[in-house]
Amino acid sequence: MTTISEQQAARQSLAAGAAATALVHIERALNGSADWGSAHTHIRQATTGRIDAAPHAGLFYGAPAIAFVLHAAAAGPDPRYQAAARSLDQHIARLVARRVATARERIRRREFAHFAEYDVVRGLAGIGALLLRTAPASDALADVLAYVVQVTKPRRLQGEQLPGWWVAHDPDPLKPTPGGHANLGLAHGAAGLLALLSLAALRGCTVAGQVEAIERLTAWFYRWQQHSPDGAWWPHWLTREELRTGRVTQPGPWRPSWCYGTAGIARALQLAAIAVRDPALAAAAEQALAACLTGNQFARITEPGICHGIAGLYQTAYRASLDAQTQAIRRELPRLAALLADHAAALQPDDQGGLLNGPAGVGLALETARQLTPPLSGWDACLLIA
Repeated sequence: MTTISEQQAARQSLAAGAAATALVHIERALNGSADWGSAHTHIRQATTGRIDAAPHAGLFYGAPAIAFVLHAAAAGPDPRYQAAARSLDQHIARLVARRVATARERIRRREFAHFAEYDVVRGLAGIGALLLRTAPASDALADVLAYVVQVTKPRRLQGEQLPGWWVAHDPDPLKPTPGGHANLGLAHGAAGLLALLSLAALRGCTVAGQVEAIERLTAWFYRWQQHSPDGAWWPHWLTREELRTGRVTQPGPWRPSWCYGTAGIARALQLAAIAVRDPALAAAAEQALAACLTGNQFARITEPGICHGIAGLYQTAYRASLDAQTQAIRRELPRLAALLADHAAALQPDDQGGLLNGPAGVGLALETARQLTPPLSGWDACLLIA
């Protein structure tokens, strides 16, 4: 078997590699702020060498990441990208079949899940986001949605009723959760599952039990919603002790980031409310998102990137504003855009690339702020906010 070198692996990373840089140049070529020459160069850099389609590949690495980039480029004038993307689609369909089968076997054995099985970055929710763009009528997407519906159901594990996406590992090595945790965030938790199910429903892609799963997750989020003078918020995760007592130990809201914070969760809830046609729930989600754009919650945003910083917050707020019933979120966008521009200007030329924490993600969000239109490449579909 041919091994993949460290350099080749880095090229095909959407999270931190050349694939993300290519996406920036594709977006700029599509919106007319740059020519296609630079985009072609960066696409070649990302796609040189063997592409990893092993079971560990996900939306932000390997064949799904490269397919995401090539499908974005296929919106341009060069027909080669569409052919290359379709060729990769066949490998991804096989990858999905293996991963869904493995996940179902894990459920049958009554074992705990892992982030890498279901989340947006490495798991089936992220691959589902790709399929929603590239193969919405496929059996592969239907299989992913059916799996997600199953994972939303509570299960009795080790004598306790726990959420189906419960993991036994810690969310972070520095933040232990003895006995495991239920993650609420968009990147690694229930909000990502909810966003995928809701976006799929809005596009007419449904499987048995999907609406009930959306309603089940929505009710779960509102069960654990917290309140503060700075607006509604949600804990990043719940431990077994918190589930037993019904009390959250997190003292207050942290930064309202895309990955874990109020912004990402509120956007997922807004999409869910639209999918089930509940204007009152949509209004509550929009109010929570608008509130986190000001005051003490917003003051905790100190980084530039997509995952934890202003770029992710801006892009999430922008997408939510397009669907919002009021102008509350939209009114904050110019201020967020100015802060985003300041952060972008402060980036150093040697800063590492990447979409989640690097200048590529900042550059992509900045294109949205400059154009004030949805990205022509559809790059933010990888965040499950659109």
